[in-house]
Amino acid sequence: MATKVLKEFTIEDVAKHNIEGDLWVIIDSKVYDLSRFANLHPGGANVLYADGVAGKDATQVFFGLHRLEVLLRPQYARLQIGKIQGQEEVVKPLAPGELSQVPYAEPTWLSRGYFSPYYSEGHRKFQTAVRAFFMEVVQPESVRCEESGKRISQEVVDKMSEANIIAMRLGPGKHLKGRTLMGGIVKPEEFDYFHEAIVHAELARVSSRAVVDGLLAGLVIGLPPVLNYGSPELVAKVVPDALAGKKYVALAISEAFAGSDVGGLQTTAVRDGDYWVVTGTKKWITNGTFADYFTTGCKTDNGFTVLLIERGPGVSTKQIKTGYSSVAGTAYITFDKVRVPVSHTLGKVGNGMSVILSNFNHERWMVISCSITTQRLIVEECLKWGTQRLVFGKPLTSQPVIRAKLAAMISRVEACQNWHESITYQMNQMSYNEMSDKLAGPIGLLKQFVSRTARETAEDATQIFGGRALTTTGMGKLIENYHRTSGFDAILAGAEDVLGDLGVRQALKKMPRDARL
Repeated sequence: MATKVLKEFTIEDVAKHNIEGDLWVIIDSKVYDLSRFANLHPGGANVLYADGVAGKDATQVFFGLHRLEVLLRPQYARLQIGKIQGQEEVVKPLAPGELSQVPYAEPTWLSRGYFSPYYSEGHRKFQTAVRAFFMEVVQPESVRCEESGKRISQEVVDKMSEANIIAMRLGPGKHLKGRTLMGGIVKPEEFDYFHEAIVHAELARVSSRAVVDGLLAGLVIGLPPVLNYGSPELVAKVVPDALAGKKYVALAISEAFAGSDVGGLQTTAVRDGDYWVVTGTKKWITNGTFADYFTTGCKTDNGFTVLLIERGPGVSTKQIKTGYSSVAGTAYITFDKVRVPVSHTLGKVGNGMSVILSNFNHERWMVISCSITTQRLIVEECLKWGTQRLVFGKPLTSQPVIRAKLAAMISRVEACQNWHESITYQMNQMSYNEMSDKLAGPIGLLKQFVSRTARETAEDATQIFGGRALTTTGMGKLIENYHRTSGFDAILAGAEDVLGDLGVRQALKKMPRDARL
């Protein structure tokens, strides 16, 4: 397609078009003819004829009311008729894979002129490729699905599978063997938890909280027990299709009866020859509305046991309305005398608690990885708004109270980031069993810390944006969404108070007997 050649105008040329029926404006060096659009303007035509707009440079006025994305929409982009002679646009969207230059918008290891003991040049190349993929493939889908509530399209899932992003979200391991990761940027044997953290972070950067879950979070937390505890035959049947995006998995543990009390679950599995007969209900199950398999916690005569239940006769799901978009597929599940082959037992009968508890560490770490990035994105939004919003003739950041809020937000996200990187480094050095023994407590404490700082940042951001933080569209739309959904991380994968207590109890178990003041 040929590039449109834009005519050049002088500021004096534009100034001549400042009356009703003949209205031009300048926005960031670009000239727009709004003559026919004026009466269609959502804010009314009169504001376009106000002083400082008609026939003038309206850049400051525009960015005080609208996001850059408005100018990029086809219906508005076509209003551009030229550019100002000798000027170049300043405000540009990030290109796929490009880093933000806003202070603290990126973690230190990605910031120009800074260094990290954890990340290599290979990690940086991987991050660039992953960000480009998510910006090009996932971000447009995220916007559509957040608004419509519809599940992620199979086309996007297929592209994620082709790049092996689904497999990489499960972390390092044997499931990556023989796979080409992001076009070969990293070899399966080189892939570590920092690579995985990058995948989660970049996903969260372009997606709402609901879309992060809707993009197969159920599989990320529901498939590892199959990989780690399923029979070779079951793994061969389920894992290839799941990692190819052809079958979906959900982790079905929570119940209305039990909540965080995993030991109090009431769903039962009764042995009947070569089958289990499962009866009970599950609630708040991510991806449950469209899952093909359910990694399910059950009570048996021999203790708590985990089964992989395939959708079929006796399995019914219905959507649960939550505070975030239904794109996440949050479900209430009923198992009505479902017959499940004994071969679908994960681990030993009665050993289900070990299966589930070992799985929680990775799930909580994943939630942390996503949450920190979203919190950082909110810091970026507030820094941008604080410098472009004028109050009393000065930028919002001229107010000490605003700078104090920004200082608190920055301090919180940097603390979260550094603790997260420290734990991730330990994960890279430890075996699976060592992680279960040594890191369950620290991960629980970090998740509690991150989810609490998230809600504090949500409150500060709401005050910085004011009324705009209350609307689901426009300048404060990300702030509104974050304020509404940041509390999810305090509940999902373990309530924060329970996890804080877990961290302390684990520490107390390791207290030396001779420790005295």
